[in-house]
Amino acid sequence: MTTRPPIGAGWLVPRLERVRAGVRPTTLAEVERTRDPFRLLVACVISLRTKDAVTAAASARLFAVAATPRAVAALPETRVAKLIFPAGFYNTKARQIREIARRIVAEHGGYVPGDRDALLAFPGVGRKTANLVLGLGFGIPAICVDTHVHRVSNRLGLVRTKTPEQTEYALEEVLPQRYWIEINDLMVTFGQQICQPVSPWCSRCPLAARCARVGVTHSR
Repeated sequence: MTTRPPIGAGWLVPRLERVRAGVRPTTLAEVERTRDPFRLLVACVISLRTKDAVTAAASARLFAVAATPRAVAALPETRVAKLIFPAGFYNTKARQIREIARRIVAEHGGYVPGDRDALLAFPGVGRKTANLVLGLGFGIPAICVDTHVHRVSNRLGLVRTKTPEQTEYALEEVLPQRYWIEINDLMVTFGQQICQPVSPWCSRCPLAARCARVGVTHSR
């Protein structure tokens, strides 16, 4: 029986970086590059069950009209909904975005709080969104776990977890803190390009030599 070498961060991260280097930046890259906590927060709320291209366009339309919490809070909810359409659940998200903006102004002096509990108190904000804002917006080490990060981490055998929140805590144990912010973008790109949900591209995977292939029944 062949024993696979363990997967360490020093082996894993450079290979994920090479995959990302060969891929055109996503349409959400411009929002992420701003590192603006409010724009990141709003874009994340819009992104739920919405494709990246739609999220990027909806965010751009909204920010062209109102780019600050005070400006968004001053807009009618129907105006916000119209600007972010056709994002999924745009009416619900418009109500959440406006309420988030209002509370940022009323409770936090107009600035997005750099605190996880405060972020989680906003409507429509879960741990994934809160951690992304903390990491990209404030430079605070936090692991943003979405479906790609959860799937890839378990498929590799890097963790053995049932939920994204469990994956977040497990990855904190195996990844040095310097990788916490970056690992989301690396694993999302890898999950979209190679380690896809159904029939992953194992034949061209740079991690194949050490991958446990947990749950993989069909591959290319």
